[in-house]
Amino acid sequence: MRPGLKLGVAVAFLASIHGIILFAGFFAPENPVTQHRDTPYAPPTAIHFVDLSGQFHLRPFFYPNVLRVDSYTEYEASGERPCPIHFVVPGVEYKIAGFLPLRTHLFSGSCDSSSPMYLMGSDAFGRDLFSRILYGGQISLLAGLLAAGMSLSIGTVLGAAAGFKGGIADGLLMRLADLFVALPWLYLLLGLRAFLPLSLDPRQALLLVVIVVGAVGWARPARLIRGIVLSVRERNFVRAARGFGASDFYIVRRHILPETTSVILTQASLLIPQYVLAEITLSFLGLGISPPTASWGNLLGDLQHYNVLENYWWMYLPAVAMVPFFLGYLVLTAAVEERARAVSS
Repeated sequence: MRPGLKLGVAVAFLASIHGIILFAGFFAPENPVTQHRDTPYAPPTAIHFVDLSGQFHLRPFFYPNVLRVDSYTEYEASGERPCPIHFVVPGVEYKIAGFLPLRTHLFSGSCDSSSPMYLMGSDAFGRDLFSRILYGGQISLLAGLLAAGMSLSIGTVLGAAAGFKGGIADGLLMRLADLFVALPWLYLLLGLRAFLPLSLDPRQALLLVVIVVGAVGWARPARLIRGIVLSVRERNFVRAARGFGASDFYIVRRHILPETTSVILTQASLLIPQYVLAEITLSFLGLGISPPTASWGNLLGDLQHYNVLENYWWMYLPAVAMVPFFLGYLVLTAAVEERARAVSS
């Protein structure tokens, strides 16, 4: 596959994933914090087109899962009557990007039963796992994007300054960068987080994760950008601009930083999934975003319990749902690097 086509496919695939996460309220049938205590750890609801009598229905439907008699853990499909699934219907209010309030949902199950439709099952509190995966992606992806933006901003400024000025400033900044590269970032994150309060508001926890993760990862982008700046500053067009009296800020902004675009894009495609994984790790260990606010990390928290691992296979589905996201960024990184090599050659 040609580099340009591969890049376009990767961008389109990731754009669709990001769009679904951004409009999670539209695609999610339930509020992610709504609890149904009567249906803890309910299995995924089966979708049907043919009812028990053998009659075919054009509209998909489901039979709600109900607890078996004299059981608190085993479910069975209630065959009293089919519950139709309606599309593009009004429901609970949500906000797009946290600002625009809407009430329209892509689909919703309609039934008199107290058990809702669980596409991916429910958790210990009867919360819809599918809705929590979509909403949790908003938190995790926002943390990854903000932390990557912070690291790239710091790395670009310090790397460009070190490469352009050189001398003592270059030596000090690069020794500091070497220190941050050598540090085991996971243990550093755990150590820093351990000194902070465990009970935090979700917004404070998100900001804390972004600052801690973003402040750790600036060193590698800074070293790469410094190398490019060292090479570009000696080229003839930079010397000509300096000879015409251009200021250092003008030279860096107009002639040097544009040459670092491919490196910044490549580093962004690497850092975003890496920092999303860092948020997942912290939240999984109980040091990041805490429930009831959903994030990809705390959705996996139930897997720390042996009885969940053994009895409720659908609790693995959040991890499975994350795989296309990380694979998409892996392909994007490879495509950006191939594209950069093709342009330079």
